[in-house]
Amino acid sequence: MILDDETMGVVPAPEVTPAGRDEWAAIAASDPKALPEQTPQWTEAICDKSAYVDLSRCYRFADGRRFVLPLVARRRTPRAGAQLWSFPNAWGIGGPVGRGLDRHVVDHITADLRGMGAARVSIRIDPTDDAHWRHLADDGATVVVERTAHIAELGDGAATHLAGLSRQTRFNIRKAQRRGVRVETSTGGALLEDHYKLFLGSVDRWAGHQHEPLVMARWRAARRDPLSKLRRIGEHLGGRFCVIVGYVGDRPAASAIVLLGATTRYTRGAIDPEIVRGTNANDAVHWRALEIAYEHGARRYNMGESGSADGLARFKERFGAVAVPHGEYRFERFPITALDRAARGLVKRTVGFKD
Repeated sequence: MILDDETMGVVPAPEVTPAGRDEWAAIAASDPKALPEQTPQWTEAICDKSAYVDLSRCYRFADGRRFVLPLVARRRTPRAGAQLWSFPNAWGIGGPVGRGLDRHVVDHITADLRGMGAARVSIRIDPTDDAHWRHLADDGATVVVERTAHIAELGDGAATHLAGLSRQTRFNIRKAQRRGVRVETSTGGALLEDHYKLFLGSVDRWAGHQHEPLVMARWRAARRDPLSKLRRIGEHLGGRFCVIVGYVGDRPAASAIVLLGATTRYTRGAIDPEIVRGTNANDAVHWRALEIAYEHGARRYNMGESGSADGLARFKERFGAVAVPHGEYRFERFPITALDRAARGLVKRTVGFKD
C-alpha cells in the first residue's frame, strides 16, 4: 500500500498479471493520449523473430483504473543479469498506458519492477507524463537520464495550425509546391525502399560530421535500424505505419516515418541535401505528416527527441512543437548506466567522435 498525500488515506496495491492482448488493446484505446508504441502490436513487432520476449504487466486498481506497462527482456538471459526495457534503445517510447495515471500509480509500478530482481529496468516514458515520475529523481535509488522531446498540441484543424506557423515556414511549404515537389504517402511499409536509401546516405554524412569511422557508422545503423526491422513494424502496425516521401522529379529527396495514434509520432526522417537544396522538400514532407496526424484525429504530435542539436530543435519549433524536458527512469542493482557512459566516452575519445 502507498500513502495518498492528499487524502491521508492509502492507495491499495493493484492486482498485477501478465498483460493480455485484448485487455491491453482496450486500455490503450481508452487513453486519450496513448502513443502507437504503447499498443500490443508494437511489442509484438519487437518480439517477432527477434532476441526479445514480452513480459508486459497489467495493473488493475480497486478504483477501476487499469494500466499496462509494455516490457521486454532478452531471451535466455540468466535472471541475475536480466535487463528489462520499456523499451530498448531505438525501439521508441514505452511507459505505462491507461487513463488516470498519477504518482501513486507510478509508485506501485516502480515497487513491482524493483521486486522483479532484474539487474536493470529502464522506462522510456511518454514525455508528457514526467510530472508523475519526477519525484523518483530524489529517492537516491533511481538513475534519471535527462531527455528533451518536441511536441505539438493539435487544435482546431490543419488549416488553423498552418495559419499559426511562421511566415517563413508557410512560404517554404508553398515554395515546395511551386518547385514541383511531389509528396507520396503509404501505409504498412510501401515506399520503405526509397526512405531507406535516404537513411543510408544520411548515415554516411553523419559519420563525416561526427568524425566517426564510416565502417563503424554503417555497422551501428545496420544494427539499430535494419530494413527488416522497419518492414516488421509496418507489418504489425498496418495502417498506423505511414511512410512519407518527397520527390523532386523521380528522385527521393526527403522522407519520414509517422506512427499514427492518439498521440501521433514522427520518427526516422532523412534527406538528400543535394536534391533538397532550393526545393524545401523537407518542409513539404513534415507538413504532410502534420496533415496526416490531423486526418487521423490525433490530439498531439510528438516529433521525437532533439538532443543538443539546436538546429533540429528550431526546425521542429517552426512546425509548432515545443520542448518538453523529461527523464528516462532506470532502476539498477549495479551501476550499469555509469559503466556504459564511461565505456562510450572512451570509445568516442579514441576515434575523435564529436556529438
